Amino acid sequence: MKKLLLFGFALLIAAGCQPSQKVTRISPDTQTDLSGRWNDTDARFVAEEMIDDVTDKPWLDRFNRNHDEPPVLIVGNIRNETMEHIDTEVFTKEMERAFVNTGRVTVVANSEERTDIREERRDQQRNASLETMKKMARELGADYMMIGNINSIVDESVSGKEAAIFYTVNLELIDIETNQKVWIGNKKIKKYIERKNFSG
Repeated sequence: MKKLLLFGFALLIAAGCQPSQKVTRISPDTQTDLSGRWNDTDARFVAEEMIDDVTDKPWLDRFNRNHDEPPVLIVGNIRNETMEHIDTEVFTKEMERAFVNTGRVTVVANSEERTDIREERRDQQRNASLETMKKMARELGADYMMIGNINSIVDESVSGKEAAIFYTVNLELIDIETNQKVWIGNKKIKKYIERKNFSG
């Protein structure tokens, strides 16, 4: 009986030592920096600042003087050249959202999205009514493509208690017909991380 009580007491102690977790819902716009690594806040801030810059440069006024419609853009490949996992699609979607919200350019689907849409159009040629079937070869051709990369440098102390991460995002807007680079943008982010020993 005594052994049984001791065993039960040990189980209670072990259960009390287990980590617990509390989840709180917060606004998606809330800035969070838990690890110090690249996150959704960085993607949003960089996208908004870069789009403000690119739509404020001379290339756009030059284009608008010679055309009746706003330029058509496609956000191409943004390469992750850091040592950490970064879902660049989150960043490219933030770029598209920021571009569209300016109202100054037209954004078209990227190559992967176009593949799905073209398959749907082909399916409609076979199965949809003539009244609702969407025509082939009516796509809006892009005038410019945005490409770029995300790079980082990590500097960490020998003890591992301090670290600094430097991110640089390089973007280029390229005329698809001439390959001319009409805008080059760069955004830098630096984060200082201090790790505290909570057991001490």
